[in-house]
Order: sequence, then structure tokens, then C-alpha cells
Amino acid sequence: MNADQIDYLKDLIDEIIKSTNAGHNRDLIRRLITQSIRLSEDDLDRLDLKILTSALRELRDAFDIFAPFKIRRKLTIFGSARTKVSEDSYQLAKDLACAMATEGWMTVTGGGPGIMEAGMVGAGSNNSFGIGIRLPFEDEGAPSAKAYRVEMKYFFTRKLMLVKESDAFVSLPGGFGTLDETFELLTLMQTGKAQLAPLVLLEPPSCKYFELLSDFIREAIEKGGYISSQDMSLISFAKDVETAKSIITQFYSNFQSMRFVGNQLVIRVKDKPSESLIELLNEHFQDICKNQPDFRPIEVTYEELRDQDCLDCHRIAFNFNKSSYGRLRKAVDLINDNSSSPT
Repeated sequence: MNADQIDYLKDLIDEIIKSTNAGHNRDLIRRLITQSIRLSEDDLDRLDLKILTSALRELRDAFDIFAPFKIRRKLTIFGSARTKVSEDSYQLAKDLACAMATEGWMTVTGGGPGIMEAGMVGAGSNNSFGIGIRLPFEDEGAPSAKAYRVEMKYFFTRKLMLVKESDAFVSLPGGFGTLDETFELLTLMQTGKAQLAPLVLLEPPSCKYFELLSDFIREAIEKGGYISSQDMSLISFAKDVETAKSIITQFYSNFQSMRFVGNQLVIRVKDKPSESLIELLNEHFQDICKNQPDFRPIEVTYEELRDQDCLDCHRIAFNFNKSSYGRLRKAVDLINDNSSSPT
């Protein structure tokens, strides 16, 4: 492609964008169109292009379904599609989704039967999302449960939406798929690729599924040096709905969210941080600071103001080392424990 052709395409792209409602996102829309055009020069085979177009279409459909509910907290529930209605795990998932719906939360599941159906039934059709996957060998439909639904071809797009849209996660006993989702989420939080959030491993009182899993993690993985002891702080355990619900709601009793602005991590909270809280953070969490402990209250940053991002919150900022996410979870616990907000 010569210079004249490139200039022509740039002008054409600009004209196309002007005719849309792209608004302040014009730069990103331009990038999407440009990358699509460049694909034609990469000599990709048809299968590669099908994967790209299908994934983009699936994500667009999913974004569209979630868009009206951005301001509502959401809980993703993982668990087996093979769990029967008569099993205690099914009732736990159903009751938890119902309990969280009374708190204003919505539930996100994989849209199939078993634990997924339990979550949708418990939350109710107006409070639940089903992100289904098309499988040739297993009926993923849950005809008795109505929800906002989207069907996907690829596991990776489905898993992205199960994680991206949610503020808390609960796993119940399940097979390879459940373990895959749980451990991938743990990996994302451990490495900072997903927002820090409660992850509760929930099982009935008579079940030892997660007890055995915890023993394996501690004896084989932690003691083997494959993870650090602080990584276990990313996991909580529960045997009943009230405990699981309490873990989730306590996490958001003061903490609201966080984001990086330049080199600093900005923690948004509901209550104005007290001097004593700042002192406690600097005293007990020196190890997660990049240099010297520098927890401090700050005003809304330019970047947050530009994005209209949580402008009504107070802020605590510090230079995070970007590796100690288990310890960061403990810092959030300290912030919540020193909150004046009701739990």
C-alpha cells in the first residue's frame, strides 16, 4: 500500500467515524477499523479471520446486554452443570443468589443447568445473566431459568465476560470446568490482570471438596514454592450462605474500587480516610510499597475526572509494587475494618 492509498484510507476512516456516535471514543474506533484493514495485508487464512470476527461479534453482543446495568454490583457463580436440584450445593447457590438479589446485586452464571440454573432461579429473571456456551455433547440449556442471555462459541470470550462484569465470585463444587474458571480467576487476581474482588469457595457443611482442595494447595503448591503464602489471602471459604454473603458485603463496606493512575494505585473508598487509618497502612503494609511507605489521601485525579470515574468517592494512593496482591487484599480488609460505614 503506497502513501497515497494510506492517506485516502485515513480520510475515509475519519469520514466513517464522523457518521457514527463514537463521541470521545473516536480514537479507539479508528484503531479498530485500522487494525481490521491491516488484517487484509497479513495473509491470514480464513479460519483465523473467522475466529477474529466471531470473537468480536460475541463480545459486542455481550457488552450490549450488560451495558444497561453498569452501576449494579454483580456476583458470578461457578459450579457444575451436573449438580441436581436435590443436592445441597444447588440449594446453596440458589439461596445465595436470592440473598444477594435482596441486597441489590445481580448474578452472572454460565447460563446452563445445575449450579448455573440454581443461580439464575435464585436471583430471578430480572437480576441474572446467563452466558452460555455451545457444546456438541452436553445440553447447556436451562429452560426453567429465565435471564438476560447471550450464547457464545468460544470459552475464552465466555470466561472474559464471566470475570469482567463481576464484583465478586463464588465457586461451588464442580468438575474440570469449574476448577479451570476458579484457578484462572485466581491467576488473574494474583497477577493484577483482574480487579481485586472476593472469591469465596462455598460448599455444604457435609462436603469436603474445598477442604481437600485447600489441603492440596497448601501441601503441594504453597509448600512446593509455586505460590507464596500471601496468595492464599485471595481465597475465602464458607459452608453457608450467610458467611458467603458476609464476606462479599464486608469487602465493599468501605472499599469501592481501585485503578492505576500513572505509577500510583488509587483506592476509592466511601469514608474519608482518617489519619489513624493512613498511619496503620504505612505501618503494616510497608512491604507492598515500591519504595518507602507512602499511603496518603488524595483528591480526584485528572484521569479520573476525564473518565467521570467514581467522582463521589474519597481516595487513598500509594506506589504499589504491582506484585503483592494477596497482601493488597489484606490492606483492603484493614480499610474496611476501620470504616464507619455499616456492613
